[in-house]
Amino acid sequence: MKKKIRGETFKFGDNINTDIISPPQYIELTVEEAAVHSMEAVDPDFTKRFRPGDVIVAGNNFGSGSSRETSPLALKYLGAGAVVAKYFARIFYRNSINIGLPLFECADTDRMEAGDEIEIDTEAGKIFNHTKKETYLCSRIPPHIMELIEEGGLVARLKRKYGTDGEKEGR
Repeated sequence: MKKKIRGETFKFGDNINTDIISPPQYIELTVEEAAVHSMEAVDPDFTKRFRPGDVIVAGNNFGSGSSRETSPLALKYLGAGAVVAKYFARIFYRNSINIGLPLFECADTDRMEAGDEIEIDTEAGKIFNHTKKETYLCSRIPPHIMELIEEGGLVARLKRKYGTDGEKEGR
């Protein structure tokens, strides 16, 4: 099980909704095509600077809005190592787990800044800010859910378990 997630932070405020994360005008595009427009309403250069493994840090109510899973899919496609926020909209949280994107709730996101290098200890429920030499408490993902995330999410797990055509592997 992956115990540490480390990356550079991209900082956002409160109420970042699914229309900001994945703008609805691109809903007809593939995830790959639409992902380049992620967060452009609040940071037009976000996808030009964001690198696989980087971590999104935000305030309250991250992922509110529609129940479309295109928002967490876009962030996963971009390679987000994790998303850390004070609080997540529940449907966004569940969609993220289902597609294999780890999320951590942390009351101290105001102490992190854009560009900080952080490391999330998924077992201990702690975030170490290498830039500021500070430690913050965060939520822990239970081991069975972390395994699901590492497998790529629920659909990936079911495909491995039952095969792509619904037949159980090994039969």
